[in-house]
Parts: sequence; structure tokens; C-alpha cells
Amino acid sequence: MAAYVLVPGFWLGAWAWRPVAQPLRERGHNVHPVSLTGMAERAGQARPDTDLETHINDVVNLLASRDLHDVILVGHSYAGLVITGAADRLPERIEQLVYLDTGPLPDGMSQNEFAPPEQQTTNAELVANYGDGWQLPPPPWATLAAPVPDVDEAAIEALTTNSVPQPWATATSPARLTGRWEKLPRLAILCTFTTEQVRAMAATVPAFRHMAGDIWRYAELPTWHWPMFSRPAELAEILDGATR
Repeated sequence: MAAYVLVPGFWLGAWAWRPVAQPLRERGHNVHPVSLTGMAERAGQARPDTDLETHINDVVNLLASRDLHDVILVGHSYAGLVITGAADRLPERIEQLVYLDTGPLPDGMSQNEFAPPEQQTTNAELVANYGDGWQLPPPPWATLAAPVPDVDEAAIEALTTNSVPQPWATATSPARLTGRWEKLPRLAILCTFTTEQVRAMAATVPAFRHMAGDIWRYAELPTWHWPMFSRPAELAEILDGATR
């Protein structure tokens, strides 16, 4: 039996992991899905100063309060920064890091800086015009899912109903890392990239420089960026295999 801590990306909460958490529990694992500060049932805690450090502290506090050890720490999308920061604080509690269609960014880089310039501009306009200057509204899920045959109406309804705005400071605050996390084993589950693409980018793009080396393993799960909704059974199978 392994201990999994599942950390969601932008707009989501612990609820997003239900299709994955259940099959992992049926395999006998101890599973801890996380709702970060200001997200899901904790939406009322959102503030303009809710930032990346806030969310890193959420995970650090969960590991400590539940006395979790030998943890498989899973981060989806933006949460790649969160799990890297938490592992940098408590590397002795982590067995391995799993990056779900994401990766660790270098010290000093923010999630917003990783986005292409045109996306940065669009997001800034959304925050200014529809997020009271400090929140990024959820995307139009039905439009995003339209080209993806694996996403059913129930998944779109769940995303549309349960997503909440993302505190924008979580995207603009930089990662602050000491390097203590760098010796931990890592698995990248790639949905919108191939292994070859990631290795090529790691050799040429500074933002990807932490994604190469013998410490990495890669698993490909071709689908959209939210595989817990499009291919949850296969994702649970890959996560279960991370223990072997």
C-alpha cells in the first residue's frame, strides 16, 4: 500500500480526483486528494495575496498534520510548482514526485512566465476585466473539450459546475527552491507532449532543464490536458504502477 497526495491544477479541487482516487483506493492505497486555499470548498478563503507559497504551505501542512511518509506526491499542471516547492521543504517525506502533464520550473520562474506571451496578455485581460483584478476565471470547458472524444457530458458538467476562479498571485509569484528536492525520483505522465519532445526541449529550453536525466521516468497518456476526466482508469493504472 502506498500513500498518494493528489494536487490539482488551476480552477480545480480535490473533487477533480474522484475518478482516479477511487480505483487507487480499491487497489489498497491511501489516497489524499487536496483542495488548495481558495479552491473548491475552500473558495471562501481566496484573497488577493493567496499565492504559490500559500499553496506550497497547504501541502507541507497536510504532510505534517497527517504524519505522511514515503509519499507519492502528484501534481497536475500548475501544481507541478506546488509539489516541487513542498518536496523542497520536506524531501525526507517524499518517495517520488509525479508530474501530470507538467514539470518543475527553475528557481525564480513563475507559472505565468512559462506561458507564451499571447497567453500572458489574454490572461491579464481576463483577470482585469472579469476577475476583479486578482482572479483568473475558469475557461469555457465545453469549448476546450469539444475536440476530445474521451470527455463526456458528465465531465463537462462537473468542470463547469465546480470550477472556481484561480487567485492570480499563484500564477505570478515565482518558485523559490533550494535544490533539496532534486535528488527525488520523478515520473512524468505526458498527455500533450511526447517523451521525445520533452527530452528535446530539456536540452534547449531553460524552463524545461529539470526534465531530463536518469532520475526521470516517462509514461505517455495521449489525451487532453485534464486526463482525470478523459482517461481516469488509465491514469489510475499508471499511478498504481509508480509503486512498482
